[in-house]
This record gives sequence, structure tokens and C-alpha cells, in this order.
Amino acid sequence: MSHPDPNGPPDLTPIQVGELWENPVTRERATILELPFKNPEGRVTAELTALAGARVMGEHRHPALVERFTVLEGELTLKLDGQTSILREGESAVIEAGAWHDWWNASDLDTRARVEITPGERFAYMIETMFGLARLGNTNAKGMPDPLQLALTAREFSDVVVFRKPPAAVQRAVFGVLAPIARWRGYRATYPQLSRTVLAPRT
Repeated sequence: MSHPDPNGPPDLTPIQVGELWENPVTRERATILELPFKNPEGRVTAELTALAGARVMGEHRHPALVERFTVLEGELTLKLDGQTSILREGESAVIEAGAWHDWWNASDLDTRARVEITPGERFAYMIETMFGLARLGNTNAKGMPDPLQLALTAREFSDVVVFRKPPAAVQRAVFGVLAPIARWRGYRATYPQLSRTVLAPRT
């Protein structure tokens, strides 16, 4: 795996309600319903289509945001604080800040769910970056960037998402060693082509 051009031209196309963000590796498609800078709570809302076999990158927690899933069609398997359950049409789950969780679509059919993240601006920026890396072929088969990329991106978004494995102490040690090597080799935490959340005009 390589990395995008760190000096590439920025994408300044304003983000619009109704547009689709896709991760072809994890099989997630998110249609934006609400932008975080359009409501006082800073909430971002999307309709998530988890294609059959879709799975988020790994068990994780959000240090300072709340996530709410409401299944609209199909079913979603959710692991929350070690307990696994299945959310079906009309059912919701709230993941409080700091709660370890994981989710996937174990069924043979696509699942649609409404997802609300509060506050959501930094989360949206993280998703834009991770989905973009996947679309450009800069992740592995699970949608995870290579260790050099992860050393920078994980640090940048540590206020948004923390993965459970490897343990936090190992992550700090390894990322601390890899980060200067990654920067020397041209990696960046984020890239201008994948930063509309912070660079594009807000209409």
C-alpha cells in the first residue's frame, strides 16, 4: 500500500445533503441527511446501507461522542460492552461515549439504518479520510490503512475513535516509532483531496 499525494489539489466541492459516501472495502454506503454545522448540537446524520457481509474496521470506542443506530430495514449485529445482540427493523441502540463496540451485517441481505453522531464534525472528517483511503486502494482487506499511515491518522483522530487492538500501550509505543518514518516517507495524517469537511466552503 502507498499513500495519496500529500501535495495534491484540494477538493473544495461543498458537502451537500443527499450525497453518498462509500467505502468499497468495508461495504458501507452512507447517504448524508444532516450536516454538523447546520444544527446547534453539531450532529451529523446519515442513512447507512450496510451491504451483505459489511463490517466496520474493528472493535472501537468514541472518547467524546454519542452514536445512535436505528435499523430501517434488515438487521444489524451489534457488540456493545462485550454483549452481542441483533437490531431488527424499528429497533435502536445508543452507544455512549467511551463504550467499546463493534457492528456487522451477518445476514444475506443489505441493511439500512439511520445513524446519528453527536458531535459529528470531527467524526465526519475521520470517515471522509478513512473512506477515501479505501476508495484509493490505500487500505488492507479490512479497510485498515497500513501501519505507517495508521501511525499518523490514528493520532490525528484519537479524540474521535480508538481501536481496541492492539492494546493502547502498544499503539502508543509503535505509533511513536513509526510516525517520524511515515512523515519522512511522505505520509500525512490527512490529505487535501480527502478533506472537504474542513476545506470546502459551507453552503
